[in-house]
Amino acid sequence: MDVTLFEKIINREIPAEILYEDDLSIVIRDIAPQAPTHLLIIPKKPIEMISKASDDDQMILGHLLLTAKSMASKLDLKDTFRLVINNGAKAGQSVFHLHIHLLSGRSMSWPPG
Repeated sequence: MDVTLFEKIINREIPAEILYEDDLSIVIRDIAPQAPTHLLIIPKKPIEMISKASDDDQMILGHLLLTAKSMASKLDLKDTFRLVINNGAKAGQSVFHLHIHLLSGRSMSWPPG
């Protein structure tokens, strides 16, 4: 796997607005927001996409969801946010390093797409 944009952000090779970081993950603002609040929760371990995660990734995948919950609480989003994981180019994934979109601040329609 080539070095991704997110790995470059994690390694501080390119700038980003970092809102949170720990040993396993980093949270940044999306540079092309699709909602007033649009964060990306990114594992530091490069996992190409959710369909390529292994059983060994169980802990980090759970950590990402709990980090999303923590960020929503920190931003006082209460129960007004959506989490999105795109898996593959046809599903809208453009950076092939697993990440969760946290979106809030506007009405969300269903079905998405």
